[in-house]
Amino acid sequence: MDPMNEKTMVRIVAGSLRGRRVYTVVHEGMRPTPQLVREALFSILGNAVPGRLFYDIFAGTGVVGLEAVSRGASGTRSVEKDGKLGAAIQKYATEFGVADKLQVLKADVYRWGERWIPPGNAPVNLFLSPPFPDLSERGDEFLTLVDQLLEKAPDESVLVIQAEDGFPLDRLPDLPAWDVRKYGRNLLLFRVKGEPVPAATTEETP
Repeated sequence: MDPMNEKTMVRIVAGSLRGRRVYTVVHEGMRPTPQLVREALFSILGNAVPGRLFYDIFAGTGVVGLEAVSRGASGTRSVEKDGKLGAAIQKYATEFGVADKLQVLKADVYRWGERWIPPGNAPVNLFLSPPFPDLSERGDEFLTLVDQLLEKAPDESVLVIQAEDGFPLDRLPDLPAWDVRKYGRNLLLFRVKGEPVPAATTEETP
């Protein structure tokens, strides 16, 4: 069997759905979030998860959005253009008894980002884990998407990018405002909307 098209199991780590399993067929181009990185993501977000809406953008397996619901998010919006993947996410949400908290949005992420209107002024969490081809071949579009979401998101919202070695960090808007964490070849990039960008140099007032 082609190792890039075999069924893989991922487990929800913590919360009300702890231990539940999600099975998915991983194909070339998909980039499921490793468990270590997923644990780090939610550990760093911490108290910013409960009670907030969570957007799982490029949802893929959907396990990150399900994990957010498990950890107390008020709801998850899983944005995924592949109808088969989206149907699988919805199936697991129903099976796990959280269909009322998870909504699959079948859409091209870039078009969705252009049209997205935040649901009010409450902060949200936005997690972007683009497939390999998007990082390598659609870099400009992806960075435009990041700009659009940051501009629209309410203050105190957190935007997180899961990327890999080679991602052009220097092209991120206001790079000093990002918290960059590295896990092997994986990167987690955190940006809190509305936090001041650290000054490049500090001058003392006489």
